[in-house]
Amino acid sequence: MNEKLMNTKDKLSGLWQGRSKGQKTLLITGTILFLVIAGLLTYFVSKPNLVPLYSNLSPAETGQIKETLDAKGVQSEISNNGSTIMVPKEMVDTLMVELAAEGVPNTGTIDYSYFGQDSGFGMTDKEFDVIKLKATQTELSNLMKGIDGVNDANVMINLPAESVFVGEQTEGSSASVVLNLKPGAQLDQEKVNALFHLVSKSVPNLSTDNIVIMDQNFNYYDLNNGQNSSPGTSYASQQEIKAQIEQDIQRDVQKLLGTMMGQDKVVVAVTTDIDFTQENREENLVSPVVEGSDEGIAVSVERITEAYTGDGAAAGGVNGVGENDVPAYEATAEGTGNGDYERIEERVNNEVNRINKQIVESPYKIRDLGIQVMVEPPDPENLDSFTPEREEDIQQILSTIVRTSINKEENEEPLTQEQLQEKVVVSVQPFDGKQQLAEAEATPVIPIWMYIVGGVLLLAIIILIILLVRKKKQENEELEEEEDDLQDGPTFDIQDINNNEIETETTVRKKQLEKMAKEKPEDFAKLLRTWILEE
Repeated sequence: MNEKLMNTKDKLSGLWQGRSKGQKTLLITGTILFLVIAGLLTYFVSKPNLVPLYSNLSPAETGQIKETLDAKGVQSEISNNGSTIMVPKEMVDTLMVELAAEGVPNTGTIDYSYFGQDSGFGMTDKEFDVIKLKATQTELSNLMKGIDGVNDANVMINLPAESVFVGEQTEGSSASVVLNLKPGAQLDQEKVNALFHLVSKSVPNLSTDNIVIMDQNFNYYDLNNGQNSSPGTSYASQQEIKAQIEQDIQRDVQKLLGTMMGQDKVVVAVTTDIDFTQENREENLVSPVVEGSDEGIAVSVERITEAYTGDGAAAGGVNGVGENDVPAYEATAEGTGNGDYERIEERVNNEVNRINKQIVESPYKIRDLGIQVMVEPPDPENLDSFTPEREEDIQQILSTIVRTSINKEENEEPLTQEQLQEKVVVSVQPFDGKQQLAEAEATPVIPIWMYIVGGVLLLAIIILIILLVRKKKQENEELEEEEDDLQDGPTFDIQDINNNEIETETTVRKKQLEKMAKEKPEDFAKLLRTWILEE
């Protein structure tokens, strides 16, 4: 055994000594790299898959959970500056239930559940007010955490002291809120208004004017009911709405023309002029019942007819028509005689249409619209492959979209064909750089470290192959040398055991007799005596 080990050691030493300096360096480097890569792969494969158990924790909560997990013998890690604790993935659900049953983590905050657990009979009014205020602040913070984009919230409420005198006015309540927003999150005006109303309705005698809301970056948020919005906010909102309208129209046009020509053959741009004016007005209109006629519907009709005929009655004169008569005073006629009197009076009350309109015109009307389309011919090298009929179809489609999208007044004349053509532009030309851009977008981006690892692995494999080939070649050479040495040594004549005598009947009998003499000597002796007596 020792001799074999020594021979193996000598062969390895000779193999190593027979290599050049470059080969030795390459072999050592490849071996080290292979061991490092194998170790890294083993480490990452054997490393447990840790996932977050709790996030957004305070240092005290993280320490409490970490201590509990260490006592249970559970592997855990702390990340995100101590706000997240991670455990093996297969134990997340079990640990969450067990920790919740043990009351971990204990945040130390007071909510409304305190009154059903820890309140006692010895509590004073002052203590009760403080605990109630703290519970209100905690509940408001929990409500704000449920809003999308809010990571945490701290609420401070100031309640005025109640006066013991009747009729004495007390100061109003006030509240301050500090929001901790998630990275990249932004609160729109709707959410800000909701926060103001949430705090205002949760605290008695608290108006929105006494509420201050800010985030961790010292950005203040103001209540905006749509009437006193700042110019910057209004401009940003208007531009967002304008961009959304243009994007919707552009997407519809792109989808329509892309189906006709191909998605990579069409590029669409849309520009709009949006009217953001909001108008509230009231109209009281009176119109005849029958169009074209000033007469209305007779609601009530009163007719009076009087007639008198008599002898010797003095006929009445006409009111105030004499030279010295008083106006509107009935004068008497001179003389006597027969007289006739007749009076006809008719009163008619006509009703007309009375229209009362409360009109609220919404903003976001499209006053003007422009569509610009670039189309690539089916054969980019031949512009004539795009026929005029196809261009006319696209012009007609875009003109219809413009006609139906622009807001028109009732008494306004519809757009003419010339006006529609001015709002639509169709350009036919090949797209330069489109193919390169598509290829660049389709090419996946491979990290540099993957190239490095792949190159190292490839180099290690090549080195191993070279070493195996050389070792095999060297073994073959050593075997050939040993065969040459055997051929050059002394030769010996060895009788071929295969050259046996040709078995005949005599030879077979001889072997049988020899076998009998060895196995049964007595029988063999009897057989010899018999042969001798016969002779």
